[in-house]
Amino acid sequence: MKAALFEYVRPATLEEGIRLLGEAPGSAKVMGGSQSLGPMLNLRLARPKRVVDVTALPEMREVALQGGVIRIGAAVTHAEIEDGVFPPLRGTLLQTVASGIAYRAIRNRGTVAGSLAHADPAADWVLTMTALAARIELAGATGSRMVPMERFMLGAYTTELAEGELISAVHVPQLGDDARWGYSKFCRKTGEFAEASCCAVFDPGRAFARVVVGALDGAPQALPAIASAVAESGALPSRTEIDKALAAAAPGKDAIDRKLMTAAVLRCLEQAVAKEKLQ
Repeated sequence: MKAALFEYVRPATLEEGIRLLGEAPGSAKVMGGSQSLGPMLNLRLARPKRVVDVTALPEMREVALQGGVIRIGAAVTHAEIEDGVFPPLRGTLLQTVASGIAYRAIRNRGTVAGSLAHADPAADWVLTMTALAARIELAGATGSRMVPMERFMLGAYTTELAEGELISAVHVPQLGDDARWGYSKFCRKTGEFAEASCCAVFDPGRAFARVVVGALDGAPQALPAIASAVAESGALPSRTEIDKALAAAAPGKDAIDRKLMTAAVLRCLEQAVAKEKLQ
């Protein structure tokens, strides 16, 4: 199939982009890398009257370190993070995660904000940004507002974005030199969405510890008991402890799903503990 007829506009500034969205309430879509919206247009699952392409907006193409927080412009691509184009992101968890997203052709076009706005439960960025306690910067006609990632994704393909708003940036806390982290996922084959995934972040300088599982039926879920135990002891939990935590966090999963999830959590934590031993 081909997309239904729509007006394509490419604003020069963020202010103009917000104005163009506001002029077509309920019938405009924001286009980032178009790796999700493009197929939806072609299948006519989405039929907007106007598509606003924000990939070239200067305000959304920058990465800056500001007061211990890395501000990532919404139109930054996965490939740019993978390739270390922006110094504040080199050698970070984000660079590792970016290198494993789908295929290189998709990473060349796909954007951080596009993935978050689409809110696929199996996506890498929704899990990673939840584990990092990122904050999402939303811009609209009335100004901008910050929303914690835990409140941004409301469910599968459902977010806090209001009519006429777009994601302008993602704010991620800079991890300390003694921080450690892990990331693991299982896919049917390389490049596909995850069947089970886990991200763990431990930053002793901020007394921050979080273990989060993804690829669920909705938003990622934290495993606070597991995070606290690993942070305090530095030792890996048993499979029984992990399975118990997963049963509470994802009660709808069957035994096979939980086995995959347990393995993803364990491998993720093994990475984090191994990093601690190397420091």
